[in-house]
Amino acid sequence: MEQIIRIAVQKSGRLSDDSLALIKECGIKFYNGTGKLKSTSTNFPIEFLFLRDDDIPGYVADGVADLGIVGENELVEKDKDVLTLKKLGFSKCRLSLAIPKGQDYPGLEFFQGKNIATSYPKILGDYLTSKGIKADIHEISGSVEIAPSIGLAEGICDIVSSGSTLMMNGLKEVEEIFKSEAVLISNHDLNEAKKSIVDKLLFRMNAVQKGKISKYVLMNVPNEAIDKIIKLIPGMRSPTILPLAQEGWSSVHSVLNEDTFWEHIEELRAAGAEGILVVPIEKMIL
Repeated sequence: MEQIIRIAVQKSGRLSDDSLALIKECGIKFYNGTGKLKSTSTNFPIEFLFLRDDDIPGYVADGVADLGIVGENELVEKDKDVLTLKKLGFSKCRLSLAIPKGQDYPGLEFFQGKNIATSYPKILGDYLTSKGIKADIHEISGSVEIAPSIGLAEGICDIVSSGSTLMMNGLKEVEEIFKSEAVLISNHDLNEAKKSIVDKLLFRMNAVQKGKISKYVLMNVPNEAIDKIIKLIPGMRSPTILPLAQEGWSSVHSVLNEDTFWEHIEELRAAGAEGILVVPIEKMIL
């Protein structure tokens, strides 16, 4: 019987959408219709389990799933014995402390002896202990933002993306205590056949992600400026240089990192490059 791996993915929400988009960009085909809790790929040895995000670390730790995609906030909060294989770069958010908008905030000492409502008691407790703050933590599973208005707590600790939910509930963010993004996690006890499949999956994920943060750049360069241009864009190994029909000019092809893209483009123009063409990269195999 062919060996397959099981991967647990959040069954709905932004993290689910981003996770499944990444997997599909890896060329893995599967069907995940509405309400479907399990699916098997038609062209890769992988089975999907669609679960609640806070259940995923436990399923992976127990070996029910071999892999999981989950937010770091849930991973740290559940504190299960799993391996973190890769940060995935999407579903980024932060866990922050917030208080009513009209309340003065002198600093973290504001929370000394106060009540704080949260769905993340472990992360919050560890943070407050590290800062020497003693507060009463009230764990609630949802609608954390309502706690101050009903007198349950003087502040809250919750996930923040844009901050709009806090504003709508009359709150303001005062301390960021934890940064989170999606991560790929693994059970410790995979056999060699499963490890081989995981390696193939990681190879595909790395190729997709590398492509997302890079641009393929073509430009026309006077021959006397080629050495200067090459120093600006060394490329994956070295740039490709092709002579143009016009004497004294060449076409230079290379790859730029998205993070320094505009800085490099300005430097290239200043060095004499013309007709710069920038093309997105779907996947990059190193």
